Amino acid sequence: MAPIYHALGLHFHQPLTNLMDIYNSGENWEAKQILWCYDRTTRMLEGFEDVARLHLSFSGTLLKQLEDPAIRKAFKNVADIADLMERYRKSTIEFLGSGLYHPVYPLIPESDWDAQTQWWLGLGKHMLGRETFNGFWPPEMGFSMEMIPMLKKHGYNYVLVDCWYIKPKGVMRWEEQRYKPHIARYGGEEIIIIPRDRELSDAQESGLDPSWFQNEIIERTKWCDFPALVTTWTDGENGGWFRTTDVLSGFWGYYLDILNRFKAGTLGYTPVNISEYLSKHPPQGEVEVYPGAWNTGEHWGGDFMQWTGSLLQKKGFDEIRNASRYYQDVKRAFDNYSVALSNPEEIKQLVFDAYDALLEAETSCNFYWGSSWVHKSFDRIEDTYRLLDIAMGQLKEAQKRV
Repeated sequence: MAPIYHALGLHFHQPLTNLMDIYNSGENWEAKQILWCYDRTTRMLEGFEDVARLHLSFSGTLLKQLEDPAIRKAFKNVADIADLMERYRKSTIEFLGSGLYHPVYPLIPESDWDAQTQWWLGLGKHMLGRETFNGFWPPEMGFSMEMIPMLKKHGYNYVLVDCWYIKPKGVMRWEEQRYKPHIARYGGEEIIIIPRDRELSDAQESGLDPSWFQNEIIERTKWCDFPALVTTWTDGENGGWFRTTDVLSGFWGYYLDILNRFKAGTLGYTPVNISEYLSKHPPQGEVEVYPGAWNTGEHWGGDFMQWTGSLLQKKGFDEIRNASRYYQDVKRAFDNYSVALSNPEEIKQLVFDAYDALLEAETSCNFYWGSSWVHKSFDRIEDTYRLLDIAMGQLKEAQKRV
């Protein structure tokens, strides 16, 4: 029988300002539960370092909050955030990169992909203590083939993709399609595709019995004549399954039960880090990937309707594209005429701040909740235009002097 491996991943994310918003609303119990999710992760691995294999993806919007001195002060009696981040830096967890403001990449302008990706890398290296990140977690698992050259440029070796969107090139059995890494090529570049098992991930998120999960993995891979890689990935702090203060009755109780079975030699599969698996079992088959995101409570993900289903949501993305084009115009004007400015550093800062506001407007959460949060995106787009208008006015004056 071929060996079976399991790669477990959790995604940590909070919309920008959300922790402080919850704190100021008086719902301190919710904020405490969220912080405890981040604090307990490394603690639950203590004593299991030899067998525990865990992947984490942090959104840039969450890392920004965990870095914020005001957040650290407000929650000092809940968790020592400086200490918990130091524990993450010292851990053997495999961290994956992501986008700074957690955008659904296929829905935002391609011209903004580089900044979202590169700016996360700067923050991620600083906060997580890693010089490189081998894998990429697309926010909301929103992926399209066009992203491959950009991801390779930023040093990524593999990317997580929902298994429903994988299209084999040639003959490929169901088990191979779902439980093998693949190569995908676009624009002269290639990247490794790691399929996420959708149904097992749904179970991981909603709560499950360890014996059921163990049996389900073995049943799903029993016809595999190759080293199977079963990958499950979910949010790691949403719902009582993760937030419960009775820790062993929730996700971590299930996880430690699984690790104890592995230690006892009764599990039937091996926990593994994806990079470790790839070093021993490189991909062979080639696939294409349909555009899509992960499934939500309302939608299956392939049509992005969770983020684009209403007229206001669609209008929000239209305005993001318009603002992005305006930014590119102003940026070109600055590059051409900055030498004629009396205050080039001031204008450069205006342009930077405008772009930061635009990238924040692209946050997926602004569009996740139907039309109710789209105003958050519009607010930041207005800031973008206000700053760019100031910069463009001075650049036009500089152009006259050239």
